Amino acid sequence: MPRYGRVKKREIAQDPVYGSVLLSKFINKLMLRGKKSRAETIVYSALEDIKEKLKKDPLEVFEKALDNLTPQLEVKARRVGGATYQVPIEISRVRGQARAMQWLRDVCRAGSGKTMREKLSQELIDVFNGAGASMKKKEDLHKTAEANRAFAHFRW
Repeated sequence: MPRYGRVKKREIAQDPVYGSVLLSKFINKLMLRGKKSRAETIVYSALEDIKEKLKKDPLEVFEKALDNLTPQLEVKARRVGGATYQVPIEISRVRGQARAMQWLRDVCRAGSGKTMREKLSQELIDVFNGAGASMKKKEDLHKTAEANRAFAHFRW
């Protein structure tokens, strides 16, 4: 990090199939060991599965699912007088989307028995409908923030 000034945000190119920057970011998050073409194959095939199952535009389903999964609050540890408090803070849209993508990726990686493509398409459909393991992570985070609302005055 520089001592002075701010770090400029890198411009991320749109993905070649759907022309979405959000989808391109998700592909980058899903990528393992620099194998971007493999991550693209997984995501695009999962979106094709969604198109077949729901008969809707897969990009709209992806964006709506990500919107449903994006948290508005998170908790941050603050040390005050020898005690550590979980202080709820509002987060930016970009950070919220990044958390949502991470949760989606982690839930899909954790599951076993099916291919990544099947797990991703099923989780996206579940989140689109307001259910799923990654939605539970969001709800748990919001419950924690609500429970620690009394410590909001430690925010600075």
